Amino acid sequence: MTIQEAQERVDKWIKTYGVRYFNELTNMAILTEEVGEVARIIARRYGEQSSKPSDEGKDLGDELADVMWVVMCLANQTGIDLDAALERNIAKKTQRDANRHKENDKLITKH
Repeated sequence: MTIQEAQERVDKWIKTYGVRYFNELTNMAILTEEVGEVARIIARRYGEQSSKPSDEGKDLGDELADVMWVVMCLANQTGIDLDAALERNIAKKTQRDANRHKENDKLITKH
């Protein structure tokens, strides 16, 4: 599915099952919460923090999808076409960073 199709599906779901969108401030708080859940998994699975029994079975993919869901809600309710925004963002990064990372000694692996 495209990003636009995903935005449309989220919008349809909200209007069918969710009654209405939470306001933008509430969705921003929810987004922060969801990003925190991703951070918790990453810190325990890939970082140095030890897991707790409550961390068992947490699905990183599901949590990343939760982040995407709320981002799409915010985009829908503020009139942002994420397909177009992402295209512009990639073009901006490509122009700005064409050589930046290639010339970063910290990223170049020396064999």
